[in-house]
Amino acid sequence: MTSAPIAERRPLTREAHGVQWSDPYAWLRAENWREAMRDPAVLPADIRAYLEAENAYADTWFAPQRRLVKRLVKEMRGRIKEDDTSPPSPDGAYAYFTRFRTGGQHPLFCRKPSGADGPETILLDGDKEARGTAFFSLGSVVHSDDHKLLAWSVDTNGSELYTIRVRHAETGQALPDSIVEAEGSVVFTSDATAFYYVKRDAEHRPSRVFRHVLGTDQAADVLVFEEADPGFFVGIGRTNSRAFLVIDCHGHSTSEARLLRLDQPDPAQILIAARETGVEYSVDHHGETLFIRTNADGARDFKLVTAPVSSPDRAHWRDLVAHRDGIYVLSHDLFADWLVRMEREDGLPRLVVRALATGEEHSVAFDEEAYALGGGASYEFATDTLRFGYASMTTPNETWDYNMRTRTRVLVKRQDIPSGHNPADYVTKRVFARATDGETVPVTLLWRADAAPTPESRVLLYGYGAYGMAMSASFRSGILSLVDRGFVYAIAHVRGGTEKGRRWYEEGKLSRKPNTFSDFIAAAEHLIEAGIGAPGRIVAHGGSAGGMLMGAVLNLRPDLFAGIVGEVPFVDVLVTMLDETLPLTPPEWPEWGDPIRDPKAFASIRSYSPIDNVRAGPKPAVFALAGLSDPRVTYWEPAKWVATLRASDHGPAPILL
Repeated sequence: MTSAPIAERRPLTREAHGVQWSDPYAWLRAENWREAMRDPAVLPADIRAYLEAENAYADTWFAPQRRLVKRLVKEMRGRIKEDDTSPPSPDGAYAYFTRFRTGGQHPLFCRKPSGADGPETILLDGDKEARGTAFFSLGSVVHSDDHKLLAWSVDTNGSELYTIRVRHAETGQALPDSIVEAEGSVVFTSDATAFYYVKRDAEHRPSRVFRHVLGTDQAADVLVFEEADPGFFVGIGRTNSRAFLVIDCHGHSTSEARLLRLDQPDPAQILIAARETGVEYSVDHHGETLFIRTNADGARDFKLVTAPVSSPDRAHWRDLVAHRDGIYVLSHDLFADWLVRMEREDGLPRLVVRALATGEEHSVAFDEEAYALGGGASYEFATDTLRFGYASMTTPNETWDYNMRTRTRVLVKRQDIPSGHNPADYVTKRVFARATDGETVPVTLLWRADAAPTPESRVLLYGYGAYGMAMSASFRSGILSLVDRGFVYAIAHVRGGTEKGRRWYEEGKLSRKPNTFSDFIAAAEHLIEAGIGAPGRIVAHGGSAGGMLMGAVLNLRPDLFAGIVGEVPFVDVLVTMLDETLPLTPPEWPEWGDPIRDPKAFASIRSYSPIDNVRAGPKPAVFALAGLSDPRVTYWEPAKWVATLRASDHGPAPILL
């Protein structure tokens, strides 16, 4: 077998807060990384040679498994209905949907007359548009309110720099408009003579909102809003009422929103409430009233308030749904007669429907021990129908239409598993691991009903634990190829997420970040104590910030794991957080701390940053995946991590990139 690449060590000493340390693989970060993200051909030759050697080594190592890989891919494809179609979503005269063709790779965006079996019109053929491209990812596909135009955005190199184009919906004829290096979202004005979009700055941060008049050159676009703080990202959307554009400025713990009327050519901006550190809010609109989800006034798990459109500032906020500790309000959606909120308690989500006229509320109930919910919004505002998605670890995705007035539900679509799937063949359970400080960590499990877990079982344990993102107990068809071979699949709902409310997030960030790592280890130990797997029979899996988790537990407890899978792992935390020129660094300081200005944050991050805490000694197998043009976790972080692990006395297990 080809020997593992050994990265050259090029001495570099870093210093901060009186501390010096070596960074011998810093050279893997190309000085022209911004250009390389747009055009990988300009990557320096020595870096390219090293990365290509890593790819060749990984390919060689996996070569003996090619038959198994092909068999697994065949199984996974067998669970995917290749010519699948989404349920049509009505919007006035038309119903919009996506579908795939057998053998295709990209969606087709279509419509047909509402409430009829009329002819389908293909508005955008993703497979056709992707021909001749090495990479193709669609962003937004948006139709105008009059159904005459379609705007769509596409990224053709993986850098998340999108080009926006427009075409006539009925004929497919392209308009000359082309917007380059945009964020990807598009919002049409009410009369469809213009649209709003977000532009990225030189550091790849979405920071400016422009208004583009159809038929004009991008150079003539009007700057509507610019965010000066590099710690904030800008996004756009619109209210369910379709009356307003929403400009959302947000960091990880602070937000600010502005509204612009979509039926005016040069609308005044309506600032909802000036940003206050630690205060977050999101807004929707109904008549003369705004409905706002917020954590203001100490509402750690969020509440819902109302305010007049004419005076939306904090002084005029009035509680509608009061804060309840431990019941986390996830989102809210408005309809002409209804307010729907999704909330989570003890790790399980629920939908709560409120009649706007009377204030009467009721919940949409579910029976399984662990499940996932999604959706809630629709194209139509004046409707009694709430469309939502439901799934569990054993139940494939289902789409339901719920009549909020009659409280009846209709199954619109159930995910088709062409190769067959019987939920009764599988068991899903939720158990609780005891953390080092006495907290209980939820762990969701899946196994075959005829293969009860034993100490000999192989376990894939997944974790994330950052940004308040909760890992849902949703259906994952690909995992069944492992479970059908006797694996137990487990999700550790560690601190840093919001499975147990906002407190669960706050106890897994900043100086308390190590709770995320110890929770994951506690989950692995609990499984072992319960006779589910054993040391050296568990593979840990996480991506991005979950990849940081992988690097940390590898350093802390390598004896527990047979392998570590890190997808785009954020592992060079200290160096990245010390570099405020990187796209995500200033916005990330509220999550990890600012090690440039805060010595305590520096010490905290340095204590767990995976690359900075690699220890000599035997290690489990490691498989790291990275993307050369990834703007979120830059390629050199996984590359430096793998080089650092190889340079340690790591034992016989393979380390692959």
